[in-house]
Amino acid sequence: MSSLAPLIDREAVEKFTNAVKRAEEEGGKVLFGGRPKTVDGLRGYYVEPTIIEARKDMEICREETFAPILYVFKYRDLREAIEIHNSVPQGLSSAIFTTDLREEEEFLSPHGSDCGIANVNTSTAGAEIGGASGGREGDGRRQGERQRRMEELHAEADGDQELRP
Repeated sequence: MSSLAPLIDREAVEKFTNAVKRAEEEGGKVLFGGRPKTVDGLRGYYVEPTIIEARKDMEICREETFAPILYVFKYRDLREAIEIHNSVPQGLSSAIFTTDLREEEEFLSPHGSDCGIANVNTSTAGAEIGGASGGREGDGRRQGERQRRMEELHAEADGDQELRP
């Protein structure tokens, strides 16, 4: 049996299907999944988890579909990856997978992820429960801004100018 991901209702499946179609129309390439699924003897609404190769100018990547779609991007360096990452309006949580301590520090610094929660070498799943809530729905992105401002204030008080952007 292929991989399945449950969705809440028929409307969620339609939103998933429309997002995949829009991604392709905007120049994205489905690398895996992308289709609704049914299973004999199993009630509910299911889709294939989906991976889409995307470009940073694709509008669909800036929208929350609430479906198992992962957009992957090509980038030249970490700075460009962070720029792409921070270009979306959502800001609940983020993650980086790296073996380079400098990349980890950059991602977690005030110049890195602008999300309320930033993870290193682990997924974002589950960290949001009881933690920051982000993007337009809550306080995650604002909390990240507050944290950066606190770091700036501490740097000013300590005379350490290197933490300032």
